[in-house]
Amino acid sequence: MKLSPESEAVVAATAGVVAAHAERITKVFYPAMFAAHPELLRVFNRANQAIGEQPKALAASVVAFAVQLIDPSAPDFTPVMRRIAHKHVSLGISAGDYTIVGRHLLDAVGTVLGDAVTAEVRAAWDEVYWLFATALIAEEARLYALSGTDPQNPWRDYRVVERFEESEDIFSLLLAPVDGLIPSHRTGQYVAIAVDLPDGSRQPRQYTISSGPRGDSIRVTIKRVHGAGGAPDGQVSTWLWQHAQPGTVLDVSQPAGDVVLDDEGHPLVLVSAGIGITPVAAIMEDLSRRQPARTVRLFHADRAHDTHALYASLRRQVLAMPDARAQNWYERDALGAPTLHPAREGFMDLSEVDLPEHASVFMCGPLPFMQSMRRTLIGRGVPADRIHYEVFGPDLWAQNPEAA
Repeated sequence: MKLSPESEAVVAATAGVVAAHAERITKVFYPAMFAAHPELLRVFNRANQAIGEQPKALAASVVAFAVQLIDPSAPDFTPVMRRIAHKHVSLGISAGDYTIVGRHLLDAVGTVLGDAVTAEVRAAWDEVYWLFATALIAEEARLYALSGTDPQNPWRDYRVVERFEESEDIFSLLLAPVDGLIPSHRTGQYVAIAVDLPDGSRQPRQYTISSGPRGDSIRVTIKRVHGAGGAPDGQVSTWLWQHAQPGTVLDVSQPAGDVVLDDEGHPLVLVSAGIGITPVAAIMEDLSRRQPARTVRLFHADRAHDTHALYASLRRQVLAMPDARAQNWYERDALGAPTLHPAREGFMDLSEVDLPEHASVFMCGPLPFMQSMRRTLIGRGVPADRIHYEVFGPDLWAQNPEAA
């Protein structure tokens, strides 16, 4: 994948200017695109738009991709591309959407940079965009085909079979397809659930499949989001908390996600915080059935034991595995918490915990938490390429994890 020589020279000369204005460009781009194509609001997360995370992620992605095209020593963009493609198929993005995005994105570049965007500059960045888009379109077509999903009809009806209250604001839904077989999925993947909200809008959100492969159903575990600092409550999580009861039919995407459990047998270190426990729960359910002898260390941080979702099932799985150990940190009431090993008070600290040799690390939780844990683990000698993470919403870390 290469730029033409003419475009490469132009992009090399203008990449710094575009990068410096990238976030401003995307802030112009999104409102203009949504004004012309309001139907795309059914795909994009309005909350991420409101707080600015989606524009930042798009800006970082396009600039990082362009830099890779002109600088052979730049980090490989393929892992980021693969992750974006998985998120797109979970949201039902189609090839035709890229034409709309490309036109409005290039218009926004012209609006922000003005006369600096000559015909040659626009043509060069149009070439960058279409190399970016065609790579994603190809990967997304492959993922749709592997799952047997029609990109024009990406949503499938699932019925809520059971609901479990995990804590005051966390609940699990057991979902089964209304028609046909459940699609296969890999442990650690997620689905999107799209709901029609009272204001007439439609919004999707991604939730980890918190169970291992079962063959007849999947479990998702959801935290009702309370707004903080003047922000509104989570629209989709609140709707599901209020309305998703046994018998409710929901629109669910195909399973997606590239951070998945492997079968190599090497030790695993699972690091999570809050609702980030969900992929850990899926991994432990799978391991306890298929690889019970595998060495596993679980490190989890939460507000308190009573907000620690899925604890009972995790406890059973740890007890069933001879070389599984768990350590929890609680911000309050750690003393006397009924955990297998005494819980520690305060924030997670991995500086002195037992780390098996040659372990792979899987992390899920708030981005600052994962960045902090990554720094500690690298400081203890864990290679960066053995530390994997999952984050929902725009991935602001993927473009430059070394900054952590």
